[in-house]
Amino acid sequence: MVNLETTYLGLNLAHPVIAGASTLSATVDGIRRLEDAGAAAIVTASVYEDELVAEEHALEAALTVGAESHPEVTSYLPPLCGCRGPLAGHVETIRRAAESVSVPVIASLNATTRDGWVGIAVDLQSAGAAALELNIFRAPLDSREPASTAEKGLVDIVRDVRDAVQIPIAVKLGPYFTALPHLAATLADTGADGLVLFNRFYRPDIDLENLTIRPTLELSTPSDSRLPLMWISLLAGKTPLSLGASGGVEGAGEVAKYLLAGADAVLTASALLRHGPRYLTQLVDGLVGWLDAHGAVSVDRIRGRMSAAQLARPDGLLRAQHTPRLLRECPCKGVDPGASDR
Repeated sequence: MVNLETTYLGLNLAHPVIAGASTLSATVDGIRRLEDAGAAAIVTASVYEDELVAEEHALEAALTVGAESHPEVTSYLPPLCGCRGPLAGHVETIRRAAESVSVPVIASLNATTRDGWVGIAVDLQSAGAAALELNIFRAPLDSREPASTAEKGLVDIVRDVRDAVQIPIAVKLGPYFTALPHLAATLADTGADGLVLFNRFYRPDIDLENLTIRPTLELSTPSDSRLPLMWISLLAGKTPLSLGASGGVEGAGEVAKYLLAGADAVLTASALLRHGPRYLTQLVDGLVGWLDAHGAVSVDRIRGRMSAAQLARPDGLLRAQHTPRLLRECPCKGVDPGASDR
């Protein structure tokens, strides 16, 4: 009997496969379906502060239509404070989901202001979220702003949220940091409980016919697992933070690889959007089959076996770009294997 139990953010899970944040986890019914399909935990669709603000403004505009048409109109309008705000709906979803499923509900949050990070985090905790996933994205566009300032802003967010809530906090990071191990250590000292590697940021395209910016949404593929796989392997055993792997999970093979690298849990969203919630069963069953075939009696027995801390030659994680050899093995047409030597 293979033991799949794992611990992530201090939460005891039946197995390491978690349903990541997506439209599938945006409603109570969707969260229930993910639990029924076998998710060990569920990350809710992100609450975006900027969208809440836009919805608030739209609601106010709708309620005051015609207010300037006659001096007496305003006396007939209901007070705005008596209306249910957009945030209330998200909080209610968390509350009902936490009450109706038996697996941990992790609330995802993306805010733009300190008040948003702290205030919404407190509301989500009060609603019954078992943990928070801080979905942090900020593009530093000011050429006068150094990397240290950008990282300090991220750390300040975590510190402010940590001071306001008691439940575990995972920080979902992008890959664009110059000293990720140092940042991980700083976040641990600040009070974070885990890292999710990595966030897939919005990547727009250009419409060549209309010369406009075109929004795109591409589901991840197994090749997207390479970068988080490397960094999880480098961090495993060297940080007290729980490590959540995100990106490129298409089958049980990717789940096994992430665990071998040192992940405590594996989050998947694209595979579930592509195949449906019940695909979770195939991922878990496939993991059991792989463990059994390799004589592993538990997830703990394989976790981190391919981490940098366990490898005899960890430099292979960072020196895999031996261009001449890779070019010789490359099946691409028109590639001259000796081009890089000249």
